[in-house]
Amino acid sequence: MFVAVLPCSWYAYVEPCLDMKSETWIACHVNMYNYYGGVARLLIPDNLKVGVTKNTRYDLILNRSYSEMAEYYDTAVIPARVDRPQDKSAVEGTVKHTSTWIIAALRNRKFFNIRELREAVSEKLEEFNAKDFKKREGSRLTAFLSEEKAFMKPLPATPYEPAVWSTATVQRDYLITDGKNKYSVPFDLIGESVDIRITRNTIEAFFHGARVASQPRSDKILRDPVIVPEHMPENHRKYLSYNEDEFLAWAEGVGTYTVAVIKHFLGSGKVSEQGYKACASLTRLSDRYGHERLENACKRTMTYTRQPSLRSISTILKNGQDRKNIEEDSNTSPKKVGSGITRGADYYRRGGVHND
Repeated sequence: MFVAVLPCSWYAYVEPCLDMKSETWIACHVNMYNYYGGVARLLIPDNLKVGVTKNTRYDLILNRSYSEMAEYYDTAVIPARVDRPQDKSAVEGTVKHTSTWIIAALRNRKFFNIRELREAVSEKLEEFNAKDFKKREGSRLTAFLSEEKAFMKPLPATPYEPAVWSTATVQRDYLITDGKNKYSVPFDLIGESVDIRITRNTIEAFFHGARVASQPRSDKILRDPVIVPEHMPENHRKYLSYNEDEFLAWAEGVGTYTVAVIKHFLGSGKVSEQGYKACASLTRLSDRYGHERLENACKRTMTYTRQPSLRSISTILKNGQDRKNIEEDSNTSPKKVGSGITRGADYYRRGGVHND
């Protein structure tokens, strides 16, 4: 149970929670301010870890998320001294009263979700705040309205969105995680330590105080990471855009033989994606040697085989064989007739012997 109380009227706020995580702790404060309709000048919490990182005679270090929330509402956080419950005697007494008035009163009821429990606690809280004091006139509610509400600061125009901060080192895949899904940050931050700010709808990354990435969060578990193309190196960005239609459109701009080779690469595996690597390598050969030479190399290799390979095309280009005339080259080659080879008269004049 999250319990808060104003020190003059003892006007209380109580909220049941499923856990004591930082996000829950911050959300309870936001709900508390909305319930009061204003903001207190000071907050005096316990020294729980989700709120206070360190509280000694010399140092006070607040959890970053808690400190950010306090700054948003323009309120100061002064935690109670360690083992000094008298610093927050009002809330200590309220915890005791609400344990009887709310928790004990609901002990025999069954709730099937947190929403039902919160509604029940809210009803009992209204009864508790409206109950008359025993030693003074009025109730917590009337005392709040007449004595304390006017001294509270106004609420901001928009409610605070709870955020959880963490620190992580960017790995080689330049991804950070919110615990459920992964999101990209600029690739040049690989190996660097970044601060991660997570809200219900957004995940942000900060480097040396500057925001370097911000993406909307998904409430579902995604199969693939969420990657912004601008965060990727150029070669990775190019790979991300690979698809069958793009490769075929590129090949049509080179020539018909290049189209035939691309179709062979895309259709040689069980799925077209298996041919993407060979197709991408073919585009790089075009960047190096030009469209015309690549088309000639594809034409030459398709003349000899219907199973072209990237290695053979690359070899033709390296050796300059794409510049040779294919018809001349075929005229100088032995002519095949049936299963044998027909040799000219000059061969037999030189004393050649034909063995069957």
